[in-house]
Amino acid sequence: MTFNDLNLNTPLYNAIDDLGFITPTPIQAESFSVVASGKDVVGIAQTGTGKTFAYMLPILRNLSYSQQENPRVLILVPTRELVVQVVSEIEKLSKYINNRVLGVYGGTNINTQKQAVAQGQDIIVATPGRLYDLAVSRVLQLKSIQKLVIDEVDVMLDLGFRHQLLNIFDILPERRQNIMFSATMTKDVDDLITDFFINPEKIAIAVSGTPLENIKQERYNVPNFYTKVNLLEYLLQDKEDFSKVLIFVAYKRMADRLFDKLEELFPNQSCVIHSNKTQNYRLRSIEQFREGENRLLIATDVMARGLDIEGISHVINFDTPDYPENYMHRIGRTGRAEKEGHTLLFSTEKEQQGRESLEELMQMRIDTLDIPDAVEISAELIDEERDEIKERYNPIKRRDEDAPGPAFHEKSEKNQKENLGGSYKFKIAAKYKKPQTRGDKNYNRRNKK
Repeated sequence: MTFNDLNLNTPLYNAIDDLGFITPTPIQAESFSVVASGKDVVGIAQTGTGKTFAYMLPILRNLSYSQQENPRVLILVPTRELVVQVVSEIEKLSKYINNRVLGVYGGTNINTQKQAVAQGQDIIVATPGRLYDLAVSRVLQLKSIQKLVIDEVDVMLDLGFRHQLLNIFDILPERRQNIMFSATMTKDVDDLITDFFINPEKIAIAVSGTPLENIKQERYNVPNFYTKVNLLEYLLQDKEDFSKVLIFVAYKRMADRLFDKLEELFPNQSCVIHSNKTQNYRLRSIEQFREGENRLLIATDVMARGLDIEGISHVINFDTPDYPENYMHRIGRTGRAEKEGHTLLFSTEKEQQGRESLEELMQMRIDTLDIPDAVEISAELIDEERDEIKERYNPIKRRDEDAPGPAFHEKSEKNQKENLGGSYKFKIAAKYKKPQTRGDKNYNRRNKK
């Protein structure tokens, strides 16, 4: 099958020709007619198989020209980087189509986005938080939304966006088409589909968790962080083979720590993205990596989720992920569009359980490689790797239950008060002889005489 076999229009054919695409991916071919029909759709396909074009081609095919100000298509994605990427993909397909596309996300001036929304848009691509802020401010009207697309919904739920998604569903028109695409299917995602989708048609190109056949997977058992760094240094010396490497780490502090190490070993070849970096810094890092200015990109799971960067030679899992679904998203950054890919997994003793979980999800074993003799095995540990020292018994050291409580002392006699209830006002009246008539200042004086 080619794109000519799909019922596209001339502007879309021209845009696809400019992009050099000839054959649609399986998810694009299978989902076109279903999405175009207007039914609710749930698409499950391995990452890197062109899910964005799978839902945008039929949407753009049926999106007629309109001058109305309120948007008709809403696309929700979990991260700012994905907003920028999806908007870019839509603009490529819309090269010969007269439509208006806007991406909105947090971390930037909301007033600028309000002005852009007020000018009128056809398609809004947004993160849930910023979209809800714009909707609550009444600048963005969602009453004309005809199609709702939720991309990478499992990531949104992992990030805690469930409450915001439910709020968005409440303010959307009931008569709309719901479209959801993801690489993995979890119970939370299934519950969301059950609650809000109407008899959806499911398109599963591969079972959730099935690895891409064109990705070669290998792993190393590594004792600690510094040995991982030494192994990484050894591998990255082969610049021809490891020409464009995406390195995944578990958390932000680890990303900065590894970036500092790699800058010492390979100056000006690395960049890093995580949620503590500014938006401009993150976008600049991704662009430098995409254009080849930097050979190495260090990222956390959330930041690189769904990113489409061509020519990634290797994905290195510096840390084994706790959730096996994250591993599927990680390795999908290489071997995209049916090209060959290569991934490496580093696992310490504590990470073996996570490794076993992801192998169980994929229903396959990852080939284990021996650490090369040239790699130094370090005995030095970082703080997170050191065991917590627990003293069996120390009579000098106070235990928590013996710790002193808040300061306490008896009040002095003059500060102690008796709870007299309702009789208190009568005792005061008898003591001070309050005047019985208003304004009679001499009443007490006369009675004393």
